[in-house]
Amino acid sequence: MEPLYLNKVNRQNIGFHFFDFMLVLIGKTRVDVIDDDDWKHNWHISRNNYDILRDHCIKEAKKTFKCNRTKAESIFEWFYKEFGLRIKN
Repeated sequence: MEPLYLNKVNRQNIGFHFFDFMLVLIGKTRVDVIDDDDWKHNWHISRNNYDILRDHCIKEAKKTFKCNRTKAESIFEWFYKEFGLRIKN
């Protein structure tokens, strides 16, 4: 089985893609998430990396779901509310 980040992004795996991309920006993997029970509160993301994540996810959501920017932004906001890290400068 090949890693999900090598798969083409589609409706079934876009959430995994968003999550993996966020972890790559902070130098972590899903294995690190398993090892740290309180990962969401122990880790943080910089404002610059948040902007990179947001732009990337909105672009991928627009392409994958064939929707406008407003809908893609709401998809990203939902994802970040559920799985996002704290932003620190």
